[in-house]
Amino acid sequence: MELLDLCPLETWKTLEDDIRERTGLNAGVFSTEGIRIIPPAVWPNPLCPEIKANPKGQSFICATAHMNIANLAKASREPVIEECDAGMVKLVVPIFSGDEFVGTVSGCGLLLDDGVADTFLVNKITGIEEAALKKLATSIPAISMEKAREISRFIQERVGRIVAAYQATTH
Repeated sequence: MELLDLCPLETWKTLEDDIRERTGLNAGVFSTEGIRIIPPAVWPNPLCPEIKANPKGQSFICATAHMNIANLAKASREPVIEECDAGMVKLVVPIFSGDEFVGTVSGCGLLLDDGVADTFLVNKITGIEEAALKKLATSIPAISMEKAREISRFIQERVGRIVAAYQATTH
């Protein structure tokens, strides 16, 4: 089963847009292989697109964080909230249809509980000048852990409705 078996791409895009507008997070729907099905439309801060545009940043920060946290969410069948190596929140909600894992919905790019971006590590991984990274990191918004949990519940509820609508049409 694929994500587009559950609902059309437009439904997933609406969910991403709703998450982004409601929270400011970089929202994404991902396949079981960790492939984003819709390109990001709006970045939550100026640091993330710099990390993502760098091949090492994409591979060793963004993709690694997503796959690690997505695997935890898949195994627990529950949302997982962690920080990526750049120090920003990454929350992942698994999508299951019955017992079948279909993908994830995630949000990232804000600081958690007034944390700080790890510009030193980002510099070491990407080679981007740390002074430039620090300047980009100054405007990253923060959210509390409670707000992150609230967002996870919102996503979980919306995913549940999508899965229930699919199951109602197939059973």
